[in-house]
Amino acid sequence: MSFESFLTTDDFSGYEDPEKYKRDWLPKVEKYRQDLEDGLLSEYTAELPASIDVLASKGFNPLKYLYDAKLLTEEEFKITDTPASELVEKLAKGELTAVQTLKAFAHRAIISHQFTNCALQLFVTEGLERAQYLDDYYKEHGKPIGPLHGIPISLKEQMDYKDKITHGSYVSKIINIPGKHGVTTQILENLGAVFYVRTNQPQTLMHLDSNNNFIGLSKNPFHLGLSSGGSSSGEGSIVGFGGSAIGVGSDIGGSIRAPAAYSGCHGLRPTTRRISTNGGISGGAGQESVPAVAGPMGRSIEDLELWMKTYINDGKPWELDQWCIPLAWRDVPKPKPTDLTIAVMYDDGLVKTTPPIARGLKETVAKLEAAGVKVITFEPIKTKLAYDTVHKMYACDGNYKQRELLSASGEPLAKLTKWSLSYGDGAKSYSVAENRKLNIIRDSLRQEYTDYLIDNKVDFILSPTYNNVAPKPEQVYNWSYTSLFNILDLPTLTFQTGLFQDPTKDVWDESHASYTYRNELEKLECSTYDPEAFAGAPIGFQLSGRRYFDEEVIAAGKTIVEILDVNLFNLF
Repeated sequence: MSFESFLTTDDFSGYEDPEKYKRDWLPKVEKYRQDLEDGLLSEYTAELPASIDVLASKGFNPLKYLYDAKLLTEEEFKITDTPASELVEKLAKGELTAVQTLKAFAHRAIISHQFTNCALQLFVTEGLERAQYLDDYYKEHGKPIGPLHGIPISLKEQMDYKDKITHGSYVSKIINIPGKHGVTTQILENLGAVFYVRTNQPQTLMHLDSNNNFIGLSKNPFHLGLSSGGSSSGEGSIVGFGGSAIGVGSDIGGSIRAPAAYSGCHGLRPTTRRISTNGGISGGAGQESVPAVAGPMGRSIEDLELWMKTYINDGKPWELDQWCIPLAWRDVPKPKPTDLTIAVMYDDGLVKTTPPIARGLKETVAKLEAAGVKVITFEPIKTKLAYDTVHKMYACDGNYKQRELLSASGEPLAKLTKWSLSYGDGAKSYSVAENRKLNIIRDSLRQEYTDYLIDNKVDFILSPTYNNVAPKPEQVYNWSYTSLFNILDLPTLTFQTGLFQDPTKDVWDESHASYTYRNELEKLECSTYDPEAFAGAPIGFQLSGRRYFDEEVIAAGKTIVEILDVNLFNLF
């Protein structure tokens, strides 16, 4: 089964106009690219050991090289390898300055971009001016300006940023310059954050990858030949590389969790309406059946908690965005392993897992059980219905908004854009009644999963984030493991296991030769797995809890990562 044979629901006519794009829009894109290049401050760049294409072909690990080649000073390593939850204390006590902190992260971020192509905008000079303002405030008042005083935070580009081009990877929006920050950007600034980079995302924002007509593909910080994920693509790259203290992504089908899993960091998909998505570019505006959410990415679970707690309790998003519910973040203690019951989904019934994921689950479960966690097997509940329904929800407007945004410039369609435009029934526009029927299915699924958790006294569901480790560029088709929790609206944490793909261990067993694929999607996904091609890719899983029990998910995540002995600040 070829990839193209799946593309049967939309003929894509009326989107591309090569002549118009080349004449009216490409010059603007080229100017944008040059501005990005100019943001690579020479004092922060590094000499790469070979061309990116050569390094990618060899499965080069740029994060390991950062340490081996000592591309940062000893002080810069110390600062950038300190969790944000500790940095805030050092900044609040005056042990570090905001300028000192930003310079270290900016250096690491620019090297990250050189290797992984993670940034769409770099504005370190502006960031340093902001950091100096914070230092001056601290000197005058003897206290930080807010709970995130001086913390360098990276932002997914689609979020509105005052007086900066905000395009969401739609070329037609390259002329869009918001007059004010989006709500989440504004809240973080109010809390004392320092911005200096905005990161890459794919055309349409509906790929679990990164390709667009601005800068193309972002790369994996552990293996340059693999994807960093999507749609928070650059956030996966830069956070996994350690180029920002905390990153901010968004997620409608896996767009925080996939980049976190692929790129070697942690990420939280919160329950809807806790974090504002007001102010930004999206093809899904007004779509309420399966809303997008925004959330944090970081290298420690404590950093995700810091972001959530300060954003909600100090930022009070409901005062800036009527959509957000006034629900304070609760302090939930880290549970004892013996108090946890976790149901493990080994296979979602749609696409089987590749050997590294199967091995990773087995080893993770063994460690959890040895620590006293009660582990049971979770038999997936109506995952095919959930998969079909959520994909129809994504495209229930017949892709009219995507068509409007893309055809305005006539830009070329990326491979996975064609895939995403074919979700559900593609160009078919659903009636109100038909959309409501989808919502009824959604609500019944949510009830069934809630009943399962309550009736079986299960605290959390542990599952793969994807059927494989980080895929090859533009070879990720399956959203089933992540989109399930979007339609269910369960808060879901992607966490790293500390395990990595090993081509000597992670090969198909003998039974695979006679395995009968359950569907063509499974066949397409599994056919891309070659043990040698994925060597060293991180293995990350998901932990899902009940709706609005985000705090419990984070707390349990701390316990699990402690059991697994994962420290993303000390890998090399």
